[in-house]
Amino acid sequence: MFQGIEHTAISSPDPQKLAQWYVDHLEFRINYTYSGNYFVRAENGSMLEIIPADRPLAVPQTTANNKDGGIRHLAIANDDFDAAYASLQAKGVRFVGEPFEAQGNRLVFFNDLDGNLLHLIQRAHPLP
Repeated sequence: MFQGIEHTAISSPDPQKLAQWYVDHLEFRINYTYSGNYFVRAENGSMLEIIPADRPLAVPQTTANNKDGGIRHLAIANDDFDAAYASLQAKGVRFVGEPFEAQGNRLVFFNDLDGNLLHLIQRAHPLP
């Protein structure tokens, strides 16, 4: 009956601009639009819906140690950490700290155009 999370929604004062950021920086594609909403889809099929917001994110997420309620970060999978990191650097992405390893996984945190916290991760082994 239940199949999983179909998409996650993020609100933005400029949904079109944020959708294009995901296209330009993370190789997503705009999959569907309606009434100012944009669905962007990653290569693996995961989707974000970017919806209009009345105002920007109150405080950009600048720490990976955030323990407040709500969504902490979106994890972005990749198959070549060094190339993905270099690509984001070349595009002027704002990183939150330096890359590091945890349990054999390579990761780094960064912000999207609106200040939402993202997490680039290359896993040593897939999760069970």
